[in-house]
Amino acid sequence: MNESPVMKIPERMLQVIHETGNVVLVTHSHPDGDALGSLFGFSTILESLGKKVFCFLEEPVSHLYDFLPNTAKASTSLDQYHDFVAGAEGDIVVIALDCGDEERLGKTKREFLEIQPLLVIDHHRSHRQFGTISWVDPRRSSTGEMLYELALALNVPISYECAYNLYVAICTDTGSFRYECTKPRTMHIAAELLEKGVRPEEVGTHLYDNSSQERLKLMEMVLSTITLYESDKIAFMHVSEEMLNESGASLHDVEGFIDLPRSLRSVKVAVLVKESNDGHVNVSLRAKGECDVAAVAKQFEGGGHRNAAGFRCQGKTLEQVSHELRAALRKALN
Repeated sequence: MNESPVMKIPERMLQVIHETGNVVLVTHSHPDGDALGSLFGFSTILESLGKKVFCFLEEPVSHLYDFLPNTAKASTSLDQYHDFVAGAEGDIVVIALDCGDEERLGKTKREFLEIQPLLVIDHHRSHRQFGTISWVDPRRSSTGEMLYELALALNVPISYECAYNLYVAICTDTGSFRYECTKPRTMHIAAELLEKGVRPEEVGTHLYDNSSQERLKLMEMVLSTITLYESDKIAFMHVSEEMLNESGASLHDVEGFIDLPRSLRSVKVAVLVKESNDGHVNVSLRAKGECDVAAVAKQFEGGGHRNAAGFRCQGKTLEQVSHELRAALRKALN
């Protein structure tokens, strides 16, 4: 008999959730669709159990995801967070969603690491252990998929708003169900969410047909930087601060750009290198086939999945990072 997916959730995690009245939900910095969909979807699940929930984000919700239900619940205010913690009078738990390691919690990580217990729910294969109780399942397509299973384990009915958020979480991390992480269980859960009234065409319009003129201008600039290496198996492109300023777009607008060079027939690995105004260089990696980009990202203190990974560097230029990464990818492909 196959073990039920619900049985993989730590019993102690379920117990803590049931027994605690106040919950702080956090996710990684620069949150994507899985992070935000999971955050807002799980907040609805917890509120159904009568919990008071505080959703903290390091930065406001990106305009790319402001269509998600319940985004108004998010707060970027540490003062409001401190007030919530004080009001809980010790009856509180922090739950970190979709975080591969504690560093991904961002600049405010110490605020959350100080509270016990700290629960962690994540699906990254490169996960580095942190927190009090962890449920990490790399076989899952997304954290959103895991939260659906958690709702079942908690005996919480899935509302339309929750279903919408979890569907977006799953849809974005599977590349609209195109990536290797898409399993039969993933599709079954997606079907269950559609039964709650979620319309795929509406979600698709929000995710893929919602570009601003500034974003298209930036895309034009970024596409012009594509350079191919290793018999056209590796595609590099980059985004500079100058491009962002000239186009009027934001770094959030870059999301999804990496899929463009990845679509080239010959390309096995696509790379997008981004300059940020805080002095960091952010790198996204996408692969087709056998190249394990999570292993490559790990060499740079990053991580992710076999076919989708990333890392962040400080103290190096865009050119330096690109040069070092090309050498690492060359070895990985050969």
